[in-house]
Amino acid sequence: MLIHIGNEYLVEHDCVIGVFDIDNCSVGKKTRKYFSSEQGYKRIIATTSELPRSFIVTKSNTLISGLSSTTIIQRIINDRNFKDNEYISLKTDAWR
Repeated sequence: MLIHIGNEYLVEHDCVIGVFDIDNCSVGKKTRKYFSSEQGYKRIIATTSELPRSFIVTKSNTLISGLSSTTIIQRIINDRNFKDNEYISLKTDAWR
């Protein structure tokens, strides 16, 4: 299934590795290094010209979205129809 991430951009939910809040994660040293590397390989796609609120890491690139990470995660949960024994971790400490 496809997940709408804002401004007519869709991403295949099976390709999503992680969804992160840009305000909480962008200050970390590891995140800055990751973004620098992705920019060098030209794998960052801005889906909004407005203030970015989240970034989505996929198997092939990183997308910057104007939607909140909570909204995108909720769309993924609704799309995948998670069962009671499945979960999504919202922990972002690894990116700091």
